[in-house]
Amino acid sequence: MHRDPDFLHNLRSELRDGQRWLERSIVLAYAVAAGLCVVAFSLLAEWAFGVFLKVSHWNGGWAVLLWTPAVTAAVVWATRRWAPSATGSGIPQVVAALEPGLTEQQRGIFVSLRLSLAKILLTGMSFLAGLSTGREGPSVQVAAGVMHHARRWFGPRSGITAHALLVAGGAAGIAAAFNAPLAGVVFAIEELSRKLESRSSGLIIAAIVLAGLMGVSVFGNLSYFGRIQVPRLGWDALLPGLAVVLACGVLGGLFSKLIVASLTGSPDRFNRWRARWPVRFAAAGGLAVAVIGLVTGGATFGAGSEAVKHMLAGEADVPAFYVTLKLIATWLSAWTGVPGGIFAPSLSIGAGVGHNVAMLAGGSIEPALIAMGMAAFLAAVTQAPLTAFIIVMEMVDGHALVLSLMASAMLASLVSRMLAHPLYETLAAAMLSGAHLPEAPDGPARPPPAR
Repeated sequence: MHRDPDFLHNLRSELRDGQRWLERSIVLAYAVAAGLCVVAFSLLAEWAFGVFLKVSHWNGGWAVLLWTPAVTAAVVWATRRWAPSATGSGIPQVVAALEPGLTEQQRGIFVSLRLSLAKILLTGMSFLAGLSTGREGPSVQVAAGVMHHARRWFGPRSGITAHALLVAGGAAGIAAAFNAPLAGVVFAIEELSRKLESRSSGLIIAAIVLAGLMGVSVFGNLSYFGRIQVPRLGWDALLPGLAVVLACGVLGGLFSKLIVASLTGSPDRFNRWRARWPVRFAAAGGLAVAVIGLVTGGATFGAGSEAVKHMLAGEADVPAFYVTLKLIATWLSAWTGVPGGIFAPSLSIGAGVGHNVAMLAGGSIEPALIAMGMAAFLAAVTQAPLTAFIIVMEMVDGHALVLSLMASAMLASLVSRMLAHPLYETLAAAMLSGAHLPEAPDGPARPPPAR
């Protein structure tokens, strides 16, 4: 029979353990630093895109045909020269770093303090180019790199592992970027750790709280897209909602498959050109993105957050083919090899699908269909439905839509799984195999298993 815990004895043990309190203090300090880095990253991205908007509005906007290709080529050149592991979203790098059997040196290929700083600067330059990219995925690598740096202060007998620090950092990055703490917890479980150990849960929550507080102290405790007014949904919303979810499931699965094929070097003519002349390829991709942006009146430039806000407010001014063109612009932006994420553009594409269906169906359910499209498309791309629906719920303060968002994310993810492999795991496996890692003491590094 187990004895009841002795509160006073346990309290004295906790207070006497100075080493444990020192380690906790170090972790909390790094969590604050991670949050401040994400805040600085957000401010830099906003400033950089503001500069791009001034260029795009100058003299009819034709300057972007030179500006975007030139800046894109410069970003790819700098990334390949100084920080090759900063390319792309950043989430696959964190997933790769969590692979069992890696040494600290091998793990440092994918996450480090230097890479975090490079990620901030280079992704800011991607916004300066006006590419269709986001900062939320990169925030995961930024915060994980900062938190992982704390490991050097702990001895081999410390209970705080590199795995726990990486998971906590990645979760804190999502929470601070979206102002969505619940999404950070679920992201840690669903996309990073696959399970939440009791000894790591406190570390993850502490990192999320402190990193989130840094964001709230600067930007305020506001929902990312404000609060939407959702009318009572009846049976008349079933068919439009189902159309949104199925369309997002198919489009998201195909988009994920296209991203994987492009970034893992499938043997086609364009990828051979990309491998041989990466900077020229980036310039060509930047030119294509600039042309698409001009055709759409600038709607496809950047992450797409403003377009989503206008849709939710019933003031959408996006062109009829916004979904198709935004998807192509996001794919091309990722294919160039610049640092940048796809979370925010995916939300924008899903919102466009919901908006299009609402225009056909009529009625007053447009905000609900837009929110369902955001959750469905993000879930289809990432195949992380729990994270997707909670992110959207927190971003639109849509607690009245919990069941609808949950069903949309689950169904769209199921459709996507029939079309494509999990995006981040597949990219992480390609990174592990392409890094030519030396054999670790416990055996060779293995790519993560497909779910």
